[in-house]
Amino acid sequence: MSATSILISILGALLIGAVSPGPSFVLVSRIAITASRLDGLAAALGMGLGGAVFGALALLGLSTLLSQVEWLYLALKLTGGAYLVYLGLRIWKVASEPLEVPDGQAFKTNSLLRSFAFAFITQISNPKTAVVYASIFAALLPPSPPMWMLIIFPPLIFSIEAGWYVLVALAFSNSRPRSLYLGFKRWIDRTAGFVIGALGLRLIAESMTLQKS
Repeated sequence: MSATSILISILGALLIGAVSPGPSFVLVSRIAITASRLDGLAAALGMGLGGAVFGALALLGLSTLLSQVEWLYLALKLTGGAYLVYLGLRIWKVASEPLEVPDGQAFKTNSLLRSFAFAFITQISNPKTAVVYASIFAALLPPSPPMWMLIIFPPLIFSIEAGWYVLVALAFSNSRPRSLYLGFKRWIDRTAGFVIGALGLRLIAESMTLQKS
């Protein structure tokens, strides 16, 4: 298989992983609706950076380290799960609070930085992401890949992750989804909080199961 074919196969697998529903999708869409389009785009960049970091760590052999140092993997899963549970509870808590929809032209730098950081932390809260990346690389990369291929993967992963979530942010910052959200805010927020919290509990449960085995 040629280098180009390998590259396309890996990028295709990474794209499928990026568009799979999860807490990242829920968070970016909610930020785009409740804050502003720029906040949604900032969150998309945060997701992209988180994916690039995990991709780089996977290429550097983080998955091998996690498989050999079991307590580190368990600690990361527990921490990530606890963060997602906290995030879910936070969203649930504000479900009944009224929302002031901001002017689409107005933004504050601290708001954009907060959206960026919030998304970045959410993206890296699940260490399984690095394992998924490593699994894809292990299955599709040749035993001795050329250096140029290893160098370009982190920026390509950033482009895939950020590009997908830019589309999500643009879609959910339009007037129609925003109006729909405002009409059903309590139930949408509670559903989002439940989904994110449930994913966090699943991470915690998986880590406890691994600890017992």
